[in-house]
Amino acid sequence: MMTGVTVMPESIQNEGVEAILDRLSAAGVTHVATSPYVMEPADEKTGSREPPIDAGAGSVRLLDRPQWGKRELFVRTSPSFRPDKKMYAGLRYQPSEPDGLTEREGPIIARFIRAAQAKHIQVYLQIQAAIPPGYRVQFGGPMDEDKPRLPDGRVPPRRFANNGSLASPHITNYTLALTRDLLRVYPDIDGIRYDWPEYPPYMLDDVFLDFNPQLAKLGGFDFERMQREAMGVYRLLHGGLTNRHLERWLTEDGGKGPLLQALVDQPGLGDWLRCKARLSSELAVKLRETLPTRMALAFGTFPPPFTTVSGFDFRTVATAFHVKLFTMHWPVILRFYGEQLKRNNPAVDEGLLVRALSNWLGIQDQPYFSRLEQFKYPEPEEAHPVGEEAQLLKIRDAQRMAGETPVVSFIHGYGPVKDFARRLQIGRTASKHGVWINRYEYLRNEKIAGLRENG
Repeated sequence: MMTGVTVMPESIQNEGVEAILDRLSAAGVTHVATSPYVMEPADEKTGSREPPIDAGAGSVRLLDRPQWGKRELFVRTSPSFRPDKKMYAGLRYQPSEPDGLTEREGPIIARFIRAAQAKHIQVYLQIQAAIPPGYRVQFGGPMDEDKPRLPDGRVPPRRFANNGSLASPHITNYTLALTRDLLRVYPDIDGIRYDWPEYPPYMLDDVFLDFNPQLAKLGGFDFERMQREAMGVYRLLHGGLTNRHLERWLTEDGGKGPLLQALVDQPGLGDWLRCKARLSSELAVKLRETLPTRMALAFGTFPPPFTTVSGFDFRTVATAFHVKLFTMHWPVILRFYGEQLKRNNPAVDEGLLVRALSNWLGIQDQPYFSRLEQFKYPEPEEAHPVGEEAQLLKIRDAQRMAGETPVVSFIHGYGPVKDFARRLQIGRTASKHGVWINRYEYLRNEKIAGLRENG
């Protein structure tokens, strides 16, 4: 079984190539992933917070392994390589310019790849599927023309993930060009993992993406009908929601009956969901055609049922799906959804709303929280408030949808040692193909020692 760990370049810069690989190899790690950038400390005006603040909710988050002596800091990044500008000729998006940081620190990524493979550890690069320039999730984003839009044409006022529209050829063409460039620079890598090849549904508005006008050019769908029917649901949730609606999600069938009837009565809704899945699948096919056949193509994606609205299709072409059990995010997602619904529908019962959202999102084994304020980002030493069966079910559902393509449990290293060990064991139980851990920066030595003990 696979045991993978994502090691961001800043850790390699701080701890050194051999020190990290010796530690991970001793723990039985078989795969690592890193990204094609390098980092240095900055100030609050010129940098971004590390670790990521996660739309404000993750401000409590601290690193287990300090970077430049700190558990939280502001940083800036540069590419770890000199892009070949010819590969991006004529494209709307261009790679970041290399600079002095690139020259000083960039070669460490190639050294890390060679040294890991010398220890028989396979190496993947992780890049963003739809966030130019693509090196790291917090640095980049689309231009206005390529931003995903709500059914009424607005860009959501608040977003967690700065993904571009998958309907934009400018977004996808850049990702393909970046892939080709990375294959030129790092030809010996074992695979590439593309993060977020979908519309990450962290916020309620994210669920209703994407109606970028470029989507209307996609054949086979009635764009105006999709837009009209999705807008109808959006209006219902923003002023028309009642306790009676919520009660339907608490029936024995989990609300499947009303949902199926809605899709029958409003076929544009089903078309809209299929349209998003088609966009994600078409990108996957293009990426597979771009990569050498020997090289693994992996996707880091949400688990079901989030993928129903994120647009990711587990039937698409891939070597493996790394399905995220990033459980510190799940209670925050529920709270984001719940607060927006409660704000726009003040008459609904909060306890009923919480139960309905818990039932749909499937993050608790039983409704042990009853108020929205109880759903929060866990502190560094606080266990993640998610159920064991909920995690197992998500991986099993994903594997059922994926057929023969391996589904790997992709767990997060953030959290206390005992809770991490619990979630690691759940991930191993859920997937016969192994686990991947995000990220090394949250793995204090006790957690790393437990990788082999739980293997």
